[in-house]
Amino acid sequence: MCLGIPGCIVSIDNADDLVATVDVSGVRRQINISCIVDETHPVESCVGDWVLVHVGFAMSRINEAEAAETLRLLQELGELQAELETMQTLTDAVAAEK
Repeated sequence: MCLGIPGCIVSIDNADDLVATVDVSGVRRQINISCIVDETHPVESCVGDWVLVHVGFAMSRINEAEAAETLRLLQELGELQAELETMQTLTDAVAAEK
């Protein structure tokens, strides 16, 4: 399973190489936008687009509502993971005392 992280394209860094900067929850990084550029959606029109980023590539465009919902769900998953890890740590500590 591949997980794409929503981000907003904030700048085009190199139009020839199809490199842009994306903002993902306040963290900016460069990505390749070749998968989302075509005749109907040229490089110059990508700034402001919300995209799903996977391994450094913008895999698809999404709307802002989809991006917000996905980010919310990912945050919930992270919180759940932290709770599960805490529970496991407590379980391990109790087992070690026996």
